[in-house]
Amino acid sequence: MHRVIPIFIPEKACPYRCIYCNQFAIAGQQHVPSIAEAKQAIDQHLATIPAEAEKRIAFFGGSFTGMPIDEQTEYLAMVQPYLQAGVVSGIQLSTRPDYISQEILDNLKRLGVTLIELGAQSLDDEILKRSGRGHTVQQVREAARLITGNGFQLGLQMMIGLPGDTKEKALHTAKLIQEFGASCTRIYPTLVVEDTVLAKQYRTGKYQPLTLEQAVDWTKDLYRFFTEQGITILRVGLHPSEGLLSGKDYLAGPFHVSFKELVLTALWHDKIAEAVHGHDGEEVVIDVPAHEINYAVGYGSANKKAFPSVKLKMER
Repeated sequence: MHRVIPIFIPEKACPYRCIYCNQFAIAGQQHVPSIAEAKQAIDQHLATIPAEAEKRIAFFGGSFTGMPIDEQTEYLAMVQPYLQAGVVSGIQLSTRPDYISQEILDNLKRLGVTLIELGAQSLDDEILKRSGRGHTVQQVREAARLITGNGFQLGLQMMIGLPGDTKEKALHTAKLIQEFGASCTRIYPTLVVEDTVLAKQYRTGKYQPLTLEQAVDWTKDLYRFFTEQGITILRVGLHPSEGLLSGKDYLAGPFHVSFKELVLTALWHDKIAEAVHGHDGEEVVIDVPAHEINYAVGYGSANKKAFPSVKLKMER
């Protein structure tokens, strides 16, 4: 059992405003926690997590290594007693590819960071430029080389459906994520949220987001690829913050509270379709791991309805 204790530091140190970004809306949080508040949050999480679970503290939401190194050290120093007592096994953080250097990595290693996630978003230079990311594919490649070369685990996050994106480009990004040495990834469909450049482009007809069906189809193939490559998928779809759920911040795009379930339903649809091929009208029994039975049945029993002659047998 593995649990992550998240500390959100929204837009901390980030000098760019990507065209899709209103991170306060996406993260559902605007306040930057003080050291004392971060420690309180950790203690509250620890009180609810079983003692035997492996636990990691994670700094999300901003460009952690873009902060002055003294400020990075202050946050990380607060975590040291938990590490030294064996209460948590490590620290992970998210940052930008252009905020990685040998000096920064030396400091992170000294203070117990084990996993560094880079918000790559795409590994196509034209898409990065149109999205206002402020970095290049080569900078991601170089940052990845430094991170893995210094013994850290590497995570590379990606987004689908950014301006200029295609399914083929998304799959190419996935292949480069594997090539760059990532052990884990996250897949986020691009949403149009209020107070962004993308919202203006959407309203003037210059940008059209993926439909939900397209996003599920693209992500299904990405999920299959990463799984086959042994790359852990940490998250599929944005966390449903209050602003997204209420519609206050959400304007358009493939948002669904059960997006991952839709993707896994689609994956199982493909598996079942392959199993029944050539067995028209016959009953087909398919063994399903217990932890995947809900996905095999499908969201809203979609697969069960689509394949009435199939019997799903749960493995025990």
